[in-house]
Amino acid sequence: MADKVTLEFQGKKYEFPVVEGTEKELAIDIKTLRSVTGLTTLDPGYKNTGSCESAITFLDGEKGILQYRGYSIEELAEKADFLEVAYLLIFGELPNKEQLEKFHTDIKNESHVDEEMKKILDGFPKSAHPMGVLSSLTNALIAFNPSSVNVSSEKEMYYAMVRILAKFPVLVAWTLRKKKGLPLDYGDDTLGYVENIHKMMFKRPNHQYEKNDIVINALDKLLILHADHEQNCSTSTVRIVGSSHAGLFASLSAGISALWGPLHGGANQAVLEMLEAIEADGGDTEKYMAKAKDKNDPFRLMGFGHRVYKNFDPRAKIIKKAADEVLNDLGIDDPILEIAKKLEKEALEDPYFVKRKLYPNVDFYSGIMYRAFGIPTEMFTVMFALGRLPGWIAQWREMRLRNEPIGRPRQIYVGETKRSFVPLEKR
Repeated sequence: MADKVTLEFQGKKYEFPVVEGTEKELAIDIKTLRSVTGLTTLDPGYKNTGSCESAITFLDGEKGILQYRGYSIEELAEKADFLEVAYLLIFGELPNKEQLEKFHTDIKNESHVDEEMKKILDGFPKSAHPMGVLSSLTNALIAFNPSSVNVSSEKEMYYAMVRILAKFPVLVAWTLRKKKGLPLDYGDDTLGYVENIHKMMFKRPNHQYEKNDIVINALDKLLILHADHEQNCSTSTVRIVGSSHAGLFASLSAGISALWGPLHGGANQAVLEMLEAIEADGGDTEKYMAKAKDKNDPFRLMGFGHRVYKNFDPRAKIIKKAADEVLNDLGIDDPILEIAKKLEKEALEDPYFVKRKLYPNVDFYSGIMYRAFGIPTEMFTVMFALGRLPGWIAQWREMRLRNEPIGRPRQIYVGETKRSFVPLEKR
């Protein structure tokens, strides 16, 4: 294998090294490109540009592979819980029993959210989108934790990360309860991490909290599947904001805003909105499958196929099983969910979709499950953020510990060339 690439430009040849990742990925190292050639690259959306070297997540879209720190997503979803996966992503290794217990205890000890945060929450109308509320509340945590994190102090870094893992689920639960007009809940320290999240979100006033192991297990899997996904839009945002040495909370708030977009975290919300539109039009799934295959029809089938996974989304296979278990256990009679089942069946059998590998993806199944849980559609992306939190933390930590330079992409200017100023009276 050649360890260098030669670029020829204006009669001169320049050599650039080829770097190889641990999973045999190859990349051209062009960090000296501009200084030696005067050239930059043009790569809209950074589809062919590696912004960093990372040891956190490996993704092979062609083969349908997703690994956290070398562990397959299939094995983690089956054998680990969300808190173990969070520890793995952040610190690089699965925790032993003592490490996990200390991690959970430290999180519980930091779970109190200042009462004044309620005043900020009260300032939002019920109509406010939950993602906007969550981003604002996360940023507001800075006011109650104003000191910057000393990244050279392992202890300070640890407690900054523990603090957000503790408080973020409370903010998520408060955002949901605000939306539903329910009193705020602080949870229960005797419960597991995900079980406590479930209680904070769903405990009804004057009712005993009822634990549902199937639902909690499914929620745990959903959070694991969303925990990290390499250098996507929101993760790249967290890293680039953090590269300015902005704090963890500010960087996470920026990531939440990036996740909000319908092309990213909002995709599972778009799935439900599509299903609701199909129901409003009579529920004819065959009609909409035909529309999806018509190149002249603007309709797009949301939740099928994936920009990165060219074969199948490995997360979808895992969550389909959990979705089936949840729907069977809850016995929900919901026309929207029936439409979803029909679309899934038809897409898996239709030669058009099978040939193009347009399989249901994780957004399709997560949207269905969140609806079954009783989570409002506008809250779906908030749940995505809850799952993605440890990945964002891990990426921010890695970027800061490596002291990566501030992110500053180049551009190719295509505006007006130099011209003279025209006085106002002559324009």
